[in-house]
Amino acid sequence: MNDYPPVHREPTPERYGRLLVCVDDLGPAEWIGKGPSEHWSLGKVAGVAAPGFDACARVLHPASLGERPVRWDTVAAAYGRELGPLTDWYEVIGAGRDYQQAAEYGLPGVWDEHPAEGPTPPEVADALIPVLARHTGTAERCWFGLWHGYGRWDFDGVPTFVTPGRDEVLLRGPLADAVSPVSADEFAELPDLWWPQDRAWCVGGDVDLVSTYVCGSAALVADVLATPGLEAYPVGPGDRVG
Repeated sequence: MNDYPPVHREPTPERYGRLLVCVDDLGPAEWIGKGPSEHWSLGKVAGVAAPGFDACARVLHPASLGERPVRWDTVAAAYGRELGPLTDWYEVIGAGRDYQQAAEYGLPGVWDEHPAEGPTPPEVADALIPVLARHTGTAERCWFGLWHGYGRWDFDGVPTFVTPGRDEVLLRGPLADAVSPVSADEFAELPDLWWPQDRAWCVGGDVDLVSTYVCGSAALVADVLATPGLEAYPVGPGDRVG
C-alpha cells in the first residue's frame, strides 16, 4: 500500500512567466526531428536541440564560489587538467559520476557549488539572448518547449509534443521573455527548447544536463563562442551531451 500523500501541483497556468501556454495547436513544433535525423536521439546534441543545422555549440553552466560564477576552465586549471568540448564536469574535478553524494566537495578558494543541472540557467540565458536575437528575423515571435515532468504545475491536460525521452508543453512569446518564468518564481525552470518562427536556430537543454546546446548557422555558433559572458565549445550534432 502506498502511504505517501499525493504531491500538490498548481493548476495549469495560462502563462508560464510571460510565455503563453499553448493548449490547442502544436503545429509550430512539428518540424523538430523531421529533417536529417540520424542524430535525433536521446543523449545526442541534435536530440537535445534539433537536427538539420550547420553548426552546434555546447555552452557550459558555470560552477560557483559563494554567489560568484566560476568558469570550468578556471576549475580545470586549478586541478591541472585539460578541458575539451566533450569533457564532463566530474572529469574536470577528478571525481566519479556520483560525486554529489559525497559529504563534502569543492576546492577552497576555487569552487564550492557544482554547475546547475537542468535547462539553461538565467545568467547564461541573459548572455545568450542578445546573441540569438542577432541571428533571427523573428525574435518577437518565438516558440519554447517545457518538459511537462518538472512537477510544479499540473500539465496533465495540456497536449504535448515529443522529443527524444521527453514530452514537451509548447509555449510562445518573444525571445526576450525566455527568462520571465524566474521573475514570477525564482525556482522555476526555464524552457528546455527555444526556437524562433523563422527556425534560424534551436537552443536545447535538459533536466539531467549541466550544458545548454545551440544549433544554428556557422556565424551564430562563431558568435556564441566569442561572447565573453559564455563559456562555449564547438560540437557536432552526433556528439554525446553532458
